[in-house]
Amino acid sequence: MITRLRFRFAFAALAMLMAIASVQAAKPLTTIAQLTADWQRAKEFTKEYLDTMPEDGMGFKPTPEIRSFAEQMLHLTAANYNFGALASGKTNPFQGKKLEEMSELKTKAALTKAVMDSYDFVIDGIKGMTDAQLAETVKMGQREMTKELVLAKAFEHQTHHRGQATIYIRAKGIKPPNEKLF
Repeated sequence: MITRLRFRFAFAALAMLMAIASVQAAKPLTTIAQLTADWQRAKEFTKEYLDTMPEDGMGFKPTPEIRSFAEQMLHLTAANYNFGALASGKTNPFQGKKLEEMSELKTKAALTKAVMDSYDFVIDGIKGMTDAQLAETVKMGQREMTKELVLAKAFEHQTHHRGQATIYIRAKGIKPPNEKLF
């Protein structure tokens, strides 16, 4: 009788631990507040890059076979819209358009506005979500992932391309902005 009672207790405790682990696994690793703060910081940091590159650097390519500075930033912009739309469910206002090829966006003023608008799109999308929605899954190509992971990939992508822009700025003989980790 005592053995059976111990077994039931152990089974109930195991079931409870599994339920707790399941709930914990569904919780996002970060919060809307933290994501918003990180994306706002990234926006400000990217703005410093745009401000640092002079107007004559918008079409600059360190080597002929790579994107120009403006094209790098427009690539970053297009991805912000694509990832942000997927995570938030908002409609991408540039769906189907190739921002990198839009000559009207390659002046410093137009480029800066386009890039900043893309960050606002992502930030507004994040602010419109709940922490629980970050754990919801969406399909990205052949992969299914949480909205939180979509936003993490978006953040990684914009960081990568902003980092590439450092070389463009240095190749123009200009000191790039200092790191803005916090």
